[in-house]
Amino acid sequence: MARPRKPLLSTDRIVETARTLVDAEGLATLSTRRLAAELGVSGPSLYNHFRTKDQILEAVADSVSAQVDLSMFEDGRDWRTALHDWAVSYRTALRDHPNIVPVLARGPGRRPAGLRLADAVFGAMVGAGWPPAQATSIGALMRYFIMGSALGSFAGGFVDDETAYDPADYPHLGQAHLLAEQQEKIDERAFEVGLTALLDGLVQQFQRVTAPE
Repeated sequence: MARPRKPLLSTDRIVETARTLVDAEGLATLSTRRLAAELGVSGPSLYNHFRTKDQILEAVADSVSAQVDLSMFEDGRDWRTALHDWAVSYRTALRDHPNIVPVLARGPGRRPAGLRLADAVFGAMVGAGWPPAQATSIGALMRYFIMGSALGSFAGGFVDDETAYDPADYPHLGQAHLLAEQQEKIDERAFEVGLTALLDGLVQQFQRVTAPE
């Protein structure tokens, strides 16, 4: 009986396997040797697709950017609604793959999906009437906010230990030990509060920018 054939090595398979490893164990654990072992191939086989580990990480990062929905910039939604819905989709992608965020935070570089994302936001803002310079600033501002929200958890930074927050030292943190168990709910609410405040501020700026002289 013929032995079953191994799945063919492909760029997509390498990226998917690398993303799974990074998701599960973090950036530090990814090496070409470890990745090759997971794929059941020899290390040099990877070099037919990627020359370096950094190139693999760039591809993994771009595969996460490709998960961000951009349809809201093309289906007639007003710019504020589009920015809101895009930000939620972007944060969801980062929340699902938090270990790759430090690579994404470097900027889009030459990554196709990352560049399409930047192009969509900039184009939508200019199309809505924002001056190009301010449209660039909006794209940067949104990226700072979304990336920052994905880099860590406010609620997760508190320990589930009531004795850690002595009222004598921290008179206003008497319930802080309860935050960790509500981490997801608190972080989601904080993101929405911040996003609403940010977008409301941009609406005020837009009214000034587009007001007739």
